[in-house]
Amino acid sequence: MSLVLQVNIRIKPENVDSFMKKALENGAAARKEPGCRQFEVLVDPEDKTSIMLFEVYDDKKAFEAHQAGAAFKRYVAEAVPLLASRGRHFWRQAL
Repeated sequence: MSLVLQVNIRIKPENVDSFMKKALENGAAARKEPGCRQFEVLVDPEDKTSIMLFEVYDDKKAFEAHQAGAAFKRYVAEAVPLLASRGRHFWRQAL
């Protein structure tokens, strides 16, 4: 059963361009990982500081492998400090 992650992000206004570059790089790297089915970086059309990451993995093991990867570690180190807030919510498909 697949694992879905929704990450709601608020970027500090002065960091939007820098954060978006790093988020898009992380997403591109994740899409190449085995077990990552989908990774989307979505922007609120009325507020460029409001972002949602929508990620789908084969399972928890695939997500954990993503988190252990170099691209994710770089993203956390470089991109997360640019944020005002970040909230994660996991989903699973209804049976």
